[in-house]
Amino acid sequence: MREDFVFVDELVPGIRWDAKYATWDNFTGKPVDGYLVNRVAGTRALCAALEKAQEKAASLGFGLLLWDGYRPRRAVDSFLRWSRQPEDGRTKARHYPNIDRAEMFAQGYVAAKSGHSRGSTVDLTLYHLATGELVSMGGDHDLMDPVSHHGAQGVVHAAAENRRSLRSLMEDCGFRAYPCEWWHYTLDGEPYPDTYFDFPVT
Repeated sequence: MREDFVFVDELVPGIRWDAKYATWDNFTGKPVDGYLVNRVAGTRALCAALEKAQEKAASLGFGLLLWDGYRPRRAVDSFLRWSRQPEDGRTKARHYPNIDRAEMFAQGYVAAKSGHSRGSTVDLTLYHLATGELVSMGGDHDLMDPVSHHGAQGVVHAAAENRRSLRSLMEDCGFRAYPCEWWHYTLDGEPYPDTYFDFPVT
């Protein structure tokens, strides 16, 4: 892996992860190009900020679960190719029930140049330290729908409060939220703001 990039769990002991794009459990329905192991990588700066976020979450009774971090450009290219293929219905109901797959890019749910490829963006959620159960957020990771937006209507009160808790602790630790996805955060002052890397996660 490139110098200054590491597996997050090596620098943030105890953090949980499930690298969705290395598995069959993602909106494409299969492992994605560039993800050769189920690990989450990122810059050392990202890890330092996540360590602070994890400490803050723990003080509230929560832990952090990561779904994605650094994303190779080749993975983004595979998303583009997938979006142009005929609909097979395999993941539509779960991930994009109200739009066509080609609309994901225009509506801001998938980017042709992803901030993830710069190495300091993460997709994550909270879980309860006492039980290990995921915190209710009113929708799953990569649900490409207005209900995933910050401040979305129709989200039950408890889930909306949980989203606000995640956003507050992440912003307190130097991250900024993405309006369309409650799970997506980018480090302020990221070390490679104009560089989109393409080495595989291996």
